[in-house]
Amino acid sequence: MEPFVPDVTQLRALSHPVRLRILGLLRTLGPATASRIARRLGQNSGATSYHLRQLATHGFVEEAPELGNKRERWWRASSLMTSVRTDDGTDEGRDANDAFHHLAVTHLGTQMQAAAARRGGDTAQWRAATSISDVQVAVTAEQAKAIQSRFEALIWEVLEEHPRTPGPVGEDERRYQVVVATFPDEDEPEWGSRDG
Repeated sequence: MEPFVPDVTQLRALSHPVRLRILGLLRTLGPATASRIARRLGQNSGATSYHLRQLATHGFVEEAPELGNKRERWWRASSLMTSVRTDDGTDEGRDANDAFHHLAVTHLGTQMQAAAARRGGDTAQWRAATSISDVQVAVTAEQAKAIQSRFEALIWEVLEEHPRTPGPVGEDERRYQVVVATFPDEDEPEWGSRDG
């Protein structure tokens, strides 16, 4: 399962909250029409149709002609993952990368807040499988990359054992979101000496 790696132009096209949500729905729930997506997102179908065409122009979605007819145009995700690693070293690349990462963090923050709000309503079994934790360690950039690589390897291992497929899940299954965030902490002044 290879992720889609967008160029700067493609990344700019994806850096829109509605487009990001549309792509997420197609990757999670499977193919849909602009009208179906509009109902799910509380948008009008003209807007979702426009965003679907933009996503298609930039390679994120494609038509699913076998599902449609003369009246309905169905769309599916072209890939199940997008990988945005580093910018291309240009100002334009950095700006596109930064804009996308800000949008992705906002989107994930919203999802995590919603999960926290409904956690009390979940069964004890699913509450036990829900957690959040963090740790700070003093490392070099090389050591930080090694930590990041280990997390990525674990995620790929999980995806190989449990391939991601759009559509309904089994009776006892739920979609289980795994979020890994690695970043250098904000530099803060030291506490100072014991005498201070």
